[in-house]
Amino acid sequence: MTEPPNIAFIGGGNMTRSLAGGLVADGYPAQRITVAEPNPEQRQALADDLGVTVTADNPEAVSRAQTVVLAVKPQVIHEVAEQIGGAVAAGGPLVISIAAGVLLHDIERWLGGTPAVVRTMPNTPSLVQSGATALVANARVTPEQRDEAESLLRAVGLTLWLEDERLLDAVTAVSGSGPAYFFLLMEALEEAGVAQGLEREAARLLTLETAIGAAKMALESPEPPSRLRERVTSPGGTTEQALRVLEDGDLRGLMGRAVAAAARRARELGKMLGER
Repeated sequence: MTEPPNIAFIGGGNMTRSLAGGLVADGYPAQRITVAEPNPEQRQALADDLGVTVTADNPEAVSRAQTVVLAVKPQVIHEVAEQIGGAVAAGGPLVISIAAGVLLHDIERWLGGTPAVVRTMPNTPSLVQSGATALVANARVTPEQRDEAESLLRAVGLTLWLEDERLLDAVTAVSGSGPAYFFLLMEALEEAGVAQGLEREAARLLTLETAIGAAKMALESPEPPSRLRERVTSPGGTTEQALRVLEDGDLRGLMGRAVAAAARRARELGKMLGER
């Protein structure tokens, strides 16, 4: 049986903890995971909690890895990529970036040489293994490396491959920023319940369980959300009255403008980060 690849995470924050923790929980050998993290307390916590190898030396972690995950803030990825470029060139690992907005060609340029790079856009529900992650690969990524990248990100949720990197701006706007849209809707529904006389704890619990139930129904049903909506909207009933108010308020147009604004900002940030 082929041994699983050694994986190096550069950066030991929440997403690394989620990804590495998901891999270990799925049976991935902890001894084949190294996390490079400058904060000694975070390093120790990762070693204690997950059993992974830790180090403060980024190039050292990369030197023994077949897969490298850049799990650092977009503002520092330039510096980190240049720091590990020599080790990447020497070892030829697959490099996976989860830094939002940083383009493939910029990562390639900062690493130097001709690295195999996969750029991903995960979202925050990945922290509870319910994420949605889009991936795009450069031309040097092999089919086997695509499988490796997909397997790693599947540890925290759904994965979806894209062939056009430009679509990651739309992904950022829909699923990257999307959890905040739903949190705002939950917040508003909770407040509306309180305004109708419910205790806040009751309004919150009803809101959250309704959100979970609706998402579960949509995921498990072969029908689109529009049909599910129609099924629970009786003519002349309470739901119809509520939906009429939302439609009159141009909820669809508002959502369209919100997503367009997020996508536009994603494009702007990608350009800004690449100019550094």
